[in-house]
This record gives sequence, structure tokens and C-alpha cells, in this order.
Amino acid sequence: EPLYDDYLPALLTAELYHADGQQLGEVYEYGSFRQSRMYQAGVRCTDCHDPHRLTLAAEGNALCVRCHQSAPDTRRFPGLRAKSYDSPAHHFHPAGSPGALCVNCHMPARNYMIVHARRDHSLRIPRPDLTVKIGTPNACSGCHADRTPEWAADAVARWYGPARRQEMHYGEVIAAGRAGRPGAEEALAQLARDAGQPAIVRATAFDLLKRYGAGSVPASVAGTRDTDPAVRAAAVASLERVPPEERVPLVAPLLADPRRAVRIEAARVLSAAPPDRLGATQRQAYEKALGEFVAAQNVSLDMPGAHLNLAVVYENQGRHALAEEHYRSALRLDPDFTPARLNLSRLLNALGRNADAELVLKDGLARVPDQGELEYSLGLLLAEESHLPEAVVALGRAADLMPERARVRYNQALALQQLGRRADAERAFVKAQALDPGDPAIAYALTILYVQGSDWSRAAAAAEKLAALSPGDPQVQALIDRIRKRSPDPPR
Repeated sequence: EPLYDDYLPALLTAELYHADGQQLGEVYEYGSFRQSRMYQAGVRCTDCHDPHRLTLAAEGNALCVRCHQSAPDTRRFPGLRAKSYDSPAHHFHPAGSPGALCVNCHMPARNYMIVHARRDHSLRIPRPDLTVKIGTPNACSGCHADRTPEWAADAVARWYGPARRQEMHYGEVIAAGRAGRPGAEEALAQLARDAGQPAIVRATAFDLLKRYGAGSVPASVAGTRDTDPAVRAAAVASLERVPPEERVPLVAPLLADPRRAVRIEAARVLSAAPPDRLGATQRQAYEKALGEFVAAQNVSLDMPGAHLNLAVVYENQGRHALAEEHYRSALRLDPDFTPARLNLSRLLNALGRNADAELVLKDGLARVPDQGELEYSLGLLLAEESHLPEAVVALGRAADLMPERARVRYNQALALQQLGRRADAERAFVKAQALDPGDPAIAYALTILYVQGSDWSRAAAAAEKLAALSPGDPQVQALIDRIRKRSPDPPR
């Protein structure tokens, strides 16, 4: 049977993979191999392994040179270059040394459970320059631990030419997307649309776009028509950022997708849509796909993730008691399962049970301190309850734990401003603006802070940035007019 009728393989998430796709958690080789150029070219597991015993077809470099040689099989693999790879002229290490082994450079191993060394099946070219840029591991430093990544990157450039360090890698986009850096949304949308990239990479880009706004929705809609089910499933899941009342025309066609993994994602996303937006035929398809979704979760109720998935759908449907029951079931199975803890606290907050929500968050932090997302949610909850001194502390910890999240620093600044700590608030706003110069909300808040303090010169400078970010906004224009009347150096 097709894989995506029974499974939904994991994407390149931060818990499982480094930003460039190298293995981090204890993952299946499948996710790594799907990233490789070999997989894209049609290489399969059985080209290297016996299908029954998994033993290798040859040992050492002899396995690799069956394809990578001076007379390659270009009929099956037209992209193969005729070249002698098992040579110091290629690997720049003494013949027979560990550095001359193909797998040590292209399939570095990572130990799991201390004793289980597992080689990375993404079969990648070593990129120490990415270590310098985004902090991912590289095979060179795995052996030359006494040397810096910069040293390794210089060696690669010296051997293979400086152009090697200029090749853009999808890991740079994924790293930016994970960190929420300015420009990441557009870069992720471009990566998701790039048919030349591995499907698992494109699907990961769609998965990250869930965190962003409406600007990249057209890319997600296009992704729902992709030929690969991994891409379609991730694209439809990313449409959760569309307001529920607008989802039906975008998502409903996927309820009839040939792959079950895609259908149940569509049902999950539509669970938040108003029922009256579905036509009779759509309602029938939705109920059938939702039944498939529930059945899929019921198979795995010994796992906290299945309870989380059910809880989210029940919450979307307004079945709050059932949602709370499944969130708590997830936490009974794994008290450190942060997604369930965050969602439960937000549900309780929405139901007006703020004391219970606060207890859920504080219990999580007592178990495992220094969790930025829990501190952030606690800070927002405390601010909502007007417990501003405590909120400032929690938001400050969250900002320190997630230093690249501009919105966290922004909310810390708002709390400081409400406490009358103007100098501290200004510093926090400035940090937030440095992290995301394109956010008009941050620019507006900083301008207001200066106006409230009658600091008209700084207000004028801040208003200039705000005007560039919000052209034609009448509220912004009214603020600028007010500043012009008071400032010795009014904004242009």
C-alpha cells in the first residue's frame, strides 16, 4: 500500500534534525535519505543494501565507487560525473586513512544510546561554512575537533574553490524560519515552491510557514496541488493560519485526496471552520475524513501526541471538556510534553479559568526550568491578570531564552512601559526593533513611548521609520501630525 495511506513521516523539525537536515534526534534513515541527491536521482536502499539482511553490497570505498568512478553508469544515472573519487586528488587525505573513507566525509556518524553509531543517510557534501553561519555540525570538525569551523571552511575553499562557500543551502532558510528572522517568510515560500528541492525540505518549509502571516498563503494553496503527498499534507496543514471562516474553499478539495494522510490533515484544519460554510457534499467528505483522523489517533493513544491531536480538534469544535480531558491525558503520559501544556493553559485561559492555567504553566516550569515558551505564555497570562511585576520577570526570562524572537521582547517592553519603567521599556523596544525592523507594531509602540515622555526629537526619528512601514495609515498619520507640531526636528 502507498506509504502515505498508513504513515505521515516526520519533517525536519528542530527536535529531530539540525537546520540543514542532519540527524539530531533518533530518526529513521528514511528522512535523511529523502534529502539526498542520490534519492532524487533514483538511488534506492537496495542499491547499497541487501533487502533482507541489510548487509552492504561491498565494504569501505568499494561500495561507493560502484557508481562514483571514472566510467559511471550514466544510462541509469545521467547525472554521474566521470571522475576518480577514491583518490587524494579528490579527498585530500592520505590513502587508507580515516579521512580517505567516503562515509566519514559524506555520512558522518552520530551515537545514540551511547553505543549505537548511526551514519547520516542524507549523503551530503561537508559544509563547514554552514557551521560558521548557522551552527550546524560538519564532518571536518568531527575529526579535527581541535580546529575551528573557520579553519575547515578555509580548507574546503582552498581545495575546491571559493564558489563552494557561496552555494545557498536550504538549511540557511530553515534556520531563519525557525528563528523568525526578518525576511524568513518570503524565503520559506520560495523554498516551498522550488521543485528542484527535495520534497521533505519543501514540506518542512510549509510546516514552518504556519508561524507566519497571510503573505505566503498563495504558496501554501499552490502546494496543496503538488504531486508529492508529503508536500500536500504540509501545505494543507500550513493553511491553519488562514481565518477559519475562509478555509473551506482552500482546504475542502483535499478531503478527497487519494492519500489518507492528506485527507486527515484537511479534516483537522477544517475542524475549526464554521459548520455552515460546508456544502452538503463537502460535509459528507469532511465527516468521512474526520472519522479517518480519529481512527488514526485512537491507534496511538499510548502516545501523548495522539491525545494532543484529538484535543486540538475537539477544542476547535467547541467540545471543551473533551479537549481538556485529552490534554491532561497527554500530560499524564508525558508531564514534560510542552505542546499539550501550552494548549491546555490557553484553553483554560479562554474558559476564564486563569488560576488553573497559571498552575499548569508553573507546574511545567517547576519540572523543567528554562523553557522559553512556557515562560512566555506565563508572562502573557500574568500581564492579562495585571500582575505586571511578575509578568515582567517571566517575559524577561522568555526573551533571554528565545533571544531571536522579536515579539517576546516587544511584549516584555509593553509590560515594562505599563509599570512606568520607561528606560527599560525603551531598551526592550529597541532590541525588538533590531530583531524585526519591518514590524510596524514595534515601531508604533516605540514612537508612542517617546511621545508619552515628551521626547519629541526621538519621537520624530521613530515616526519616520513608522511612516515607511505604514504608508497611508490614518492612525499613523494622525500621530505624525501631532509630533510635527511639537518637535524641533519634525518627521519628513
